[in-house]
Amino acid sequence: MPATLSFAEFASASLLSPVVLAFILGCIATTVRSDLKIPEAIYQLLTIYLLLALGLKGGVELSKTSLSVFVYPFSATVLLAIATPLIAFSVARVLRFSSIDSGALAAHYGSVSVVTFISCLAFLDAVNLQYEGFLASLLVVLEVPAIVLGLMLAKVSERNASPKTIDSTEDNDDQDAMELLSANTNFRLKSYKKVLREILTSKSVLLLIGGLAIGWISGTKGYVKVEPFFGPPFQGAVALFLMEMGMVAAKRFRDLRKVGIQVVIFAICVPLIHAVLGIVFAKVAGMSLGGQVALGTLAASASYIAAPAAVRIGLPKANPGVYLTASLSVTFPLNIVFGIPLYYQIARWLNE
Repeated sequence: MPATLSFAEFASASLLSPVVLAFILGCIATTVRSDLKIPEAIYQLLTIYLLLALGLKGGVELSKTSLSVFVYPFSATVLLAIATPLIAFSVARVLRFSSIDSGALAAHYGSVSVVTFISCLAFLDAVNLQYEGFLASLLVVLEVPAIVLGLMLAKVSERNASPKTIDSTEDNDDQDAMELLSANTNFRLKSYKKVLREILTSKSVLLLIGGLAIGWISGTKGYVKVEPFFGPPFQGAVALFLMEMGMVAAKRFRDLRKVGIQVVIFAICVPLIHAVLGIVFAKVAGMSLGGQVALGTLAASASYIAAPAAVRIGLPKANPGVYLTASLSVTFPLNIVFGIPLYYQIARWLNE
């Protein structure tokens, strides 16, 4: 298949690819209440396999990449990690979400979905569209800062909206006010430390960073020894994992009835804005067409694994019905089924 496809060819290949069809099969299985189920142990094994395989491949490619080539995509990704949560938070506030829920959404939509990224790379491989091998390292750059920034945006917005929670009341003297401010500051610092530890020790980040390190240290010669296990079986493992994710996503479809239309609007519009931004940043950084599609897909994705765990700690008052429904019930399926070919077409338009 040629490297540059028409939008119709790309969309057809995407919709008819085994990974997307497996995802749809999972959705159908849940909808018709089938007893189809992937055992939890196998699901966890697939998760570990895919994350480690992705890290290994990225680390090997990173070992072959010069600093002069890597520095521009890396810098663009750092800027993207700052811009996306700011955009998500601003859009959420325009749609009149509370500051807490806006921060939670910013954390989820500034961070990334590893599964969406893996699906994108699997599809790019299937259609022979070349991309930079070090993309997995950029995923890690996007994963952590965005979650912390989203939580900070919520805390700052909440504090500005309710200054009396920090300032002294009329009956308190200045010393009492300072003590209260100090106590609140210490609480926030402890909260952020706990959140940061939760993110950095999470399975996804640990396996990705560990895989990158192993691949970078061992290089091509070392990877050849494990390539039969982490190479050809990768596509099949993605298909199985996407079938499970289809079942998980379908279970939350009913939650759409409980949330307002603004959740759906947010979950559709923000990924599109982020995708365009990611593609533009990748293009400016000199990345290939496939790399632009991949970084655009990363920017358009929303975390539903690392971010929820961090938000539960940092923003316990945030409504899971808002951020989980948006990320898992709307954005994730749309990206898997329709998003990748759309982002490909946008990248083509910007490269003409």
